[in-house]
Amino acid sequence: MLSFCESASIYGLECFPVQVEVDIFAGIPSFSVVGLPDTAIQESRDRVRSAISNSEFKFPLKRIVVNLAPADLRKEGPSFDLPIALAILKASNQLKKAELNSFLVVGELSLTGEVKGVKGILSYALLARERGKKLILPLQNAKEASVVSGLEIVPVSSLIEAVNYLENREEVGFERDDLNSLLHRISKYEVDFSEVRGQERAKRALEVAAAGGHNIILIGPPGSGKTMLARRLPTILPELTLEEAIEVSKIYSVAGLLDSRKPLLATRPFRSPHHSISSVGLAGGGQFPRPGEISLSHRGVLFLDEFPEFPKNALQILRQPLEDGVITISRAKGSITFPANFTLVAAMNPCPCGYLGDSKRECVCPPAKVLKYRSKIGGPLMDRIDIQVEVPRLSKEELTQASPGESSQEIKKRVVKARKRQEERFEKTKIGCNAQMGTREIKKFCTLSSSAEKLLERAIDELSFSARAYSKVLKVARTIADLSNSEVIEVEHLAEAVQYRSLERSFYLC
Repeated sequence: MLSFCESASIYGLECFPVQVEVDIFAGIPSFSVVGLPDTAIQESRDRVRSAISNSEFKFPLKRIVVNLAPADLRKEGPSFDLPIALAILKASNQLKKAELNSFLVVGELSLTGEVKGVKGILSYALLARERGKKLILPLQNAKEASVVSGLEIVPVSSLIEAVNYLENREEVGFERDDLNSLLHRISKYEVDFSEVRGQERAKRALEVAAAGGHNIILIGPPGSGKTMLARRLPTILPELTLEEAIEVSKIYSVAGLLDSRKPLLATRPFRSPHHSISSVGLAGGGQFPRPGEISLSHRGVLFLDEFPEFPKNALQILRQPLEDGVITISRAKGSITFPANFTLVAAMNPCPCGYLGDSKRECVCPPAKVLKYRSKIGGPLMDRIDIQVEVPRLSKEELTQASPGESSQEIKKRVVKARKRQEERFEKTKIGCNAQMGTREIKKFCTLSSSAEKLLERAIDELSFSARAYSKVLKVARTIADLSNSEVIEVEHLAEAVQYRSLERSFYLC
């Protein structure tokens, strides 16, 4: 007898429907799964057999063939256990009333028949809503799926519970959280800018970076506060909207990093990979492509400490996402694109020993060693970083000052106000902030006063700006003008923007 049950498989971040077809017929007892299954799906034969037997159902001693259609797309993971088990029970006439075609089913089975959670449930939920189907899923994934509005979910904890619902329509009790109150309740940060002493210039640079979505590099000796400053950048970024929170949570769900107690990632991501990370770990990929640190930083901050120590091929991967806001993984079987709209915060020492230019300790590095250390980054990548700022050692007075600095909430108010100006400016475009402007937008919106034009001409001559650096300066100046509530870029706005590129001239000189 033949039966069908719809499930799904994830490729990248997207889900595609998979029809689970089961045929049971007379012959030597066997159980085979076809349709390009991976090892985890092949092993489901033993899990499904034991789960059915231990749930007081009869496992048919006949020839069983399971096909996962479409057969030309590879499938992975244990999420097919529950739909295979239900299709077998339907084909063996142990499910008499159940109509499986109105459901999308996912779930892993234990040998006892317990239904376990799976990765990527947000992607499954979005597909089920798109296809107008109810979603049968593990109970421990229910909160995560509940953030998708307009979808009826059926959380089950065991195979028996799933069968009872399908046969008798026994109600499964589950309360949804109000999404807006949930988002507000869990969007809290544990750090604040008021905890940072001194470093007013670096704080200002981070405020500009947050207001315009600009990338920034912090250069200074060990212990000057680079990491402390970087960790507080998400606290002054505008809060995630509900749509953005779902978008980011979907990435973390596929990666298996979403906390089951928090179905939404309500705070801006902050990722800080170690400099020993591989290029695949940073960009993503694998046989079944998974998002890397670049995509896990989407809508948030990617912090790369000890910037020159990262492998050169890993650093060069950053060039595409810094320009395009996406990263494309190309393989022989095709390519896949992950979102990568993040703010890069890089931190590095001025030299290998860390004390070049320090007021208290003397640098012991020869010039050739300093040049080699800095050249690891490369000009094209450095050119893509909008803001370059020095973070010097704190003085004794700054270290011992008793009064707290400005809080993240106070800085965020100015950032949000500047972002709203940008939203109004780019209302009819796909641009979200000043850093994403193209040549056409720069020409249209970066209007300079006459004195600012003269300063820019002089800066181009003295600092030898590339075409990209020229554009970056204008974008940063536009952001500084927005923070000052000015429609025209004045000379003081441009001067500050030029200062943020002043390290470029001496970076490869020592």
